[in-house]
Amino acid sequence: MNVGVYVNDRAVRRWIIVLLQRIAALPNVTVSVVSLPAPSGVRRREAALLSIEAILGRRSPKGWAELTKEMAAEWLVPTDVCDLVLDLTGNAPVGAGHRVWQLSFEGATGEGALLSALMAGHTPHVALVEDGHVVASARVGTEAHGNILTVFEDALARTTTLIVAAVRGLRPPTESTPPTSEFATRTNLSFPAIADYAARRTFATLGNGLRKLRYRYPHWRVGWRHLDGRDVIDLGTHPTNGWNDLPDDGSRFYADPFPIDHNGSTILFVEDYEYSRSKAVISAVAFDSDGPIGVPVPVLDEPYHLSYPFVFAQGGDYWMIPESCAAGTVDLYRAHQFPGGWVKEATLLSGLMASDATLVEHSGCWWMLATVRETVPEAGDLAPRGSFSDTLHVWSAPDFRGPWTPHARNPVLIDIASARSAGRIVSRGSKLIRPVQDCRRGYGAALALARIDRLDDGGYAQTVEAQLEPGLAWAGSCLHTLNRSSAYEFIDGAGRVPRWGF
Repeated sequence: MNVGVYVNDRAVRRWIIVLLQRIAALPNVTVSVVSLPAPSGVRRREAALLSIEAILGRRSPKGWAELTKEMAAEWLVPTDVCDLVLDLTGNAPVGAGHRVWQLSFEGATGEGALLSALMAGHTPHVALVEDGHVVASARVGTEAHGNILTVFEDALARTTTLIVAAVRGLRPPTESTPPTSEFATRTNLSFPAIADYAARRTFATLGNGLRKLRYRYPHWRVGWRHLDGRDVIDLGTHPTNGWNDLPDDGSRFYADPFPIDHNGSTILFVEDYEYSRSKAVISAVAFDSDGPIGVPVPVLDEPYHLSYPFVFAQGGDYWMIPESCAAGTVDLYRAHQFPGGWVKEATLLSGLMASDATLVEHSGCWWMLATVRETVPEAGDLAPRGSFSDTLHVWSAPDFRGPWTPHARNPVLIDIASARSAGRIVSRGSKLIRPVQDCRRGYGAALALARIDRLDDGGYAQTVEAQLEPGLAWAGSCLHTLNRSSAYEFIDGAGRVPRWGF
């Protein structure tokens, strides 16, 4: 199959070169490039906005930077023979004998539409559209809200993921309906609008800097409550009885609570992040009928950051898969002196940045779900890798110890609102409910409960049934993890604490 890619002639951004490389690497696919005139003035306005963001955010250009004609020349080999036209401009002619996929951001074409959406505070919805019908779509995001340059780079990186998956025939869906082209009439990338945004952004940057001097943020905290009735998953909302805080000493925070029943009591495992070390270990604390007994004690420490201690019992032993994406692995540990004595038994996956790996046994098979931040080894430092939280991958295995096989349709979902795991997958009657993170307003901003509609070798599908926001029942700005034992239920979220005295 020959894919003809239509680009603007003023300059070709580096992310497009990465896209061309990745499409050309697919089996039985060739790539040719056709350049079309860019709309007058758009590139200058884009460059102005991104330069402002680079200065305010102290960032150097990567994926948004423009290549010279010499650097892009090897790809600019036009041809009239195309099986598929990928239109990145919105101006490609519809010709006989080939299909045209038009790339849109919030229903409008061109990178200016993406930047306008970001200026308006939208979560970018990216779609490939053919004859008015969506071929594939994604809600893309970032962990670094507030800097349009970073969000822009992450959105372009995940746009690349979406396009390559669609060319492979995977067509990743989202659960939302893509916006219509009405957004095109609302885009405003004029110089006065950019100047106004720059002024607001400057004041916001100064304000955030002052707050960082005074407070530690985000300072995560764990909440717990006795279970004397329906849990959050059954309720679909916060319970009427409130949460108790797991106290910390201010020099550290606790997050990612994972409880497990042991000899009639609850043992809670948490991410234990110490500010002075700038990394976390896994700690544990026992609960009796009155709550926690003492404070969490470290039980697993590695040279790299650990979090999300997915702990489970199987075959008479206790096992844990903590997040270790800083090491590029997904590792399995077994407890030899529970709740401590954790020894690495196996590396289940390697060579990838997988976040919050979550296991479930379903239909006679073990499944692992995790979000993956892509690496682009063939591109070097040409482009960013995108968000840690918007791209869901699935693996299967006959046993939780492996061997693990990637799903043929990976990535099965690209959605910043529901891709990343937020706790154990639980069974409710005939349904599997998956707590997920809704990161549209930032990392860990809210929780959602997703019903798994399909999980088999043929595909994956889910439907979000409920949203949980921080509020009166759980004060703070974030809501991040949900788990339970037989006697307790746990959540976590973030607030801020004064720096003075720590």
